[in-house]
Amino acid sequence: MPEKSTLRKARAAKRAGKSPTTQAGPFVHEEIEHVREGKHGARSTEQAIAIGLSKARRAGVKLPPPPKRTTPTRRRAKSSRSTVTTKALSLHAKRAARRRKRASA
Repeated sequence: MPEKSTLRKARAAKRAGKSPTTQAGPFVHEEIEHVREGKHGARSTEQAIAIGLSKARRAGVKLPPPPKRTTPTRRRAKSSRSTVTTKALSLHAKRAARRRKRASA
């Protein structure tokens, strides 16, 4: 169950006419904080993001369904908390941008 402040932030974004991904941002941020606190372990940064997006969908944010993955995740983090470090999130963002660039070319 998402925290009340998370739901409040998401509703405010919806009222402001923000995109669904922006509305889902607070859910993803909350999930990253949970992993950092040790409430549960996510094996990868993508997994933490996916959990947050899933919570957002359940809360009513109109996000597209998750993409079907064809290849399994190759790398696993040694420690679950290292998956949401600033460095890990930065690496994930760079990889995702690279994938988008290749897909559009």
